[in-house]
Amino acid sequence: MATHNSIPIPAARALRQLGADLRDARRRRRIPTKVMAERAGISRTTLSKAEKGEPGVSVGTLATLMFILGLTERLATVADVSHDEVGRDLGDELLPQRIRPRGQERS
Repeated sequence: MATHNSIPIPAARALRQLGADLRDARRRRRIPTKVMAERAGISRTTLSKAEKGEPGVSVGTLATLMFILGLTERLATVADVSHDEVGRDLGDELLPQRIRPRGQERS
């Protein structure tokens, strides 16, 4: 299991992109860091870490920042099963080959 100091490189990249996106969204809305941190109930240091994509920032903090920016609906789709192709393929492998009505015996 990876610690927050050794997360996979693609995951680290995705967190950095999320942080940059949050920073850009805050700037587009002209929200100063002090105000954003106050609204989120976090320190400016934690906000800075979130906007840098540091892996130690909690999911709750990221969700709160997304809420403040009006991006909560996107959070709900992060691990949307409808986009899980591998999971669907694995599930399809477990589907029965035949389905018989109940009470009907094999011939």
